[in-house]
Amino acid sequence: MKKIFLTLLLSAPALLLGAQEAAKGGITAEMLASFRKAQTTDKAATTALRNALAGTSINQLATNPNNPDANDTYFSNEVPSKGITDQQSSGRCWLFTGLNVMRAQMIKEHNLGEFQFSQSYCFFYDQLEKANLFLQAVIDNANKPMDDKLVEWLFKNPLSDGGTFCGVMDVVTKYGLVPADVMPESYNANNTSRMASILSLKLREYGLTLRKAAAKGEKAAALQKRKTEMLATVYRILSICLGEPVQQFTWTMKGADGKPVGTKEYTPLSFYKEYIGKDLKNDFIMVMNDPSRPYHKTYTIDMDRHSYDGAQWTYLNLPMEEIKPLAIASIKDSTMMYFSCDVGKFLNSKTGVLSLRNYDYASLFDTDFPMTKAERISTFASASSHAMTLMAVDLDADGKAKKWMVENSWGASSGYRGHLIMTDEWFDEYMFRLVVDRKYVPAETLRLLEQKPVQLPAWDPLFAGEE
Repeated sequence: MKKIFLTLLLSAPALLLGAQEAAKGGITAEMLASFRKAQTTDKAATTALRNALAGTSINQLATNPNNPDANDTYFSNEVPSKGITDQQSSGRCWLFTGLNVMRAQMIKEHNLGEFQFSQSYCFFYDQLEKANLFLQAVIDNANKPMDDKLVEWLFKNPLSDGGTFCGVMDVVTKYGLVPADVMPESYNANNTSRMASILSLKLREYGLTLRKAAAKGEKAAALQKRKTEMLATVYRILSICLGEPVQQFTWTMKGADGKPVGTKEYTPLSFYKEYIGKDLKNDFIMVMNDPSRPYHKTYTIDMDRHSYDGAQWTYLNLPMEEIKPLAIASIKDSTMMYFSCDVGKFLNSKTGVLSLRNYDYASLFDTDFPMTKAERISTFASASSHAMTLMAVDLDADGKAKKWMVENSWGASSGYRGHLIMTDEWFDEYMFRLVVDRKYVPAETLRLLEQKPVQLPAWDPLFAGEE
């Protein structure tokens, strides 16, 4: 016992020195003392704020009650809209938004009343295509180790209900469209998390099976046969959860007065070609605003597609002063657009207003939040999180935007009658992507798309799928 005590006594200086060295990067007692002392500077105010936040949310206490942006609902230019959609508890905003753009076109051209395309129909094939994309990517990269960055990313992201406009483009051009009453929404279409977790678990299992078979030297044809059998199981799960997609149907068009106009038989592709008919792959371009990267350059993202045989989307990075005229021209011509942003920032969900003046966090916590948009992007503090349909702008006497409005897919009771209103300042800070018809884009801007795009990795933070 004495020997152990003597050993500890002799080693005490070294242990103490080690603790002192470790404390150089850690929180010390002196630091804690200074923190506590700073709390006593205005103890009454700090205590009052602490007591208030014990029973309410930060946003409630930081709300600016005198924000004039909360009551301004006038728009000088607005695309007519009929009916608000509701994605419910799913990450399908990208799909609802893309279909809402086409829906508005069909309603306008054929003088319809409220009308929706079937989101379930498109979602079924989106999930099947994503499953194939994952399995084929596993086969293509089977010679790489499991800790390879791309392989790791694949197994972390085997399937998602989120996406971008390129998913709408891939699914619609390949499988067509059907009206909502032909394939209605189901519980699992509106509540996707459990189905997604089951499919993801199965895909990870299948991915490992394919890697093991490839490691044993199985030929390409045999791997493809295995994959086809796996996809049959995925198809069955989707059919049970969502219903099996129709191949042919009869539909009666009804005018704005609700009276039948005509009845006809269609396939999903013939329905798409007759009522939409646009070449989604060539008629639209996607622009983005990412000040953390050089402007007037094009970018593409590895695996940024919803189907294996689909095209990887190319993004043209433009400053805001070049994006806004495109949006204004489209709205003035009564054409809605696919639009995405970081919707959770400064959103007042009760009023449906997105304004930098909604919440005063600086005064509440007595500290500034000065990061620029570029800095927020590069530090993972901000990225595109939600897609909506841009459909209105309020212009001043000089033709400059004061505020914007989107048709959302959170139901008619959400926000401002199912819409969100955003100030132009908020638009500058948190808008990320816009899909616009080429006819509204200047020729010199279109020429920028001819350059070879810079390919970014699949895990680039700005290009996560919108939900």
